[in-house]
Amino acid sequence: MDDLTIEGWRKTGDDQKSTPVGNISFHIDEELHLRLEQAEDQLQESHEPEILIDVDSQRLNLQTPADIGELSGCRFRVYLHQGDERGHFHLVANRAADGSLVYTNAVMVDQLG
Repeated sequence: MDDLTIEGWRKTGDDQKSTPVGNISFHIDEELHLRLEQAEDQLQESHEPEILIDVDSQRLNLQTPADIGELSGCRFRVYLHQGDERGHFHLVANRAADGSLVYTNAVMVDQLG
């Protein structure tokens, strides 16, 4: 379906600023694409702030920069952009080595093929 390469960020603590870590690549298959679209629809109907979708990093064919390494607890955070109510998502996970937060820039659900 779609292979995405998106700029990634790392945050080591709540009071720390996020720092860029380079590109993070992953694959979105048809089933996951459908789940993202369903989450967008649900948010538009329910007006909830966000939905988290658990994903398997192996299924994503996840590739991270060498200094980030393996990620655990991978999820997609789906939310509606305030200006146009369109769904956006980004990968959110923890660095396995130290538990720090790692995430990507957001992508519009509509941009997926």
